[in-house]
Amino acid sequence: MVNLAHRISGRSTESRSWPRHLFLIVCVLVMIYPLLWMLGGSFKPNTDILSQLNPWPSSFHLSNYIDGWKSSTPGFTRYFVNSLIIAGLAVVGNVVACSMTAYAFARFQFRFRRILFGVMLVSIMLPAHALLIPQYFVYFKLGWVNTFLPLFVPKFLATDAFFIFLMVQFIRTLPRDLDESAEIDGCGPVRIFLSIIFPLLRPALITTAIFTFIWTYNDFLSQLIYLSYPGSQTVPVAMSGLVDSSGGAAYGQLLAMSVLSLVPTFVVFLVSQRHIVQGVATTGLR
Repeated sequence: MVNLAHRISGRSTESRSWPRHLFLIVCVLVMIYPLLWMLGGSFKPNTDILSQLNPWPSSFHLSNYIDGWKSSTPGFTRYFVNSLIIAGLAVVGNVVACSMTAYAFARFQFRFRRILFGVMLVSIMLPAHALLIPQYFVYFKLGWVNTFLPLFVPKFLATDAFFIFLMVQFIRTLPRDLDESAEIDGCGPVRIFLSIIFPLLRPALITTAIFTFIWTYNDFLSQLIYLSYPGSQTVPVAMSGLVDSSGGAAYGQLLAMSVLSLVPTFVVFLVSQRHIVQGVATTGLR
């Protein structure tokens, strides 16, 4: 009788949950349809892209990828290299500078520490567009316009307050007994940071590296403003060049390059999705 009751209750639960599962499946299909349409459209001729709602192409053509890759000078090989260089340097800058700044806020006692930490948190609320003109003026006076410097040098100065706050919250969860034990053994603040704090920061560092890479790689506005020479442009800026001033576009080439531009971020997210969840879960909620 008990087993029969369990079976009946299990069937009733399944009967109540199937509408929920069906709703979630429909939502997933609605969300991935644009991606499927973009992927299928990259293999279609331009005449079929906007005239067909079916994302699956009737025949596959690689001409969009070939023509799109060679559509401009010096080509998308250079653009991908530029994007990866800028994103890689930004990752190094944020990991190093933000971790050191967070260590200072979390462990040191100095004058105006609370005030400076509050100012740093307020800077997160400032929209980037409000700082765009004064930043451009400074970089223009320094002769950094049309170079990669404005896009990664500020990362080495710990300008991303969000990641500093993320690491401060993580370091505060680490017991101070570790620091005191190291001080007894003769370690100074630098040795404590390099030998104890920095290795234990691994989840927060991985989260910072992942989000910095994705945000920098996909950044369009900053790269559009500071990089005007074709040889220094990145993938997002180069893709905007496939749309002319009248609003027309080589849609097949644009979709093909859009698919290729997603590959680095997709690979990074696929490889590190477990670390993203772990880093967020062990940072602010611990």
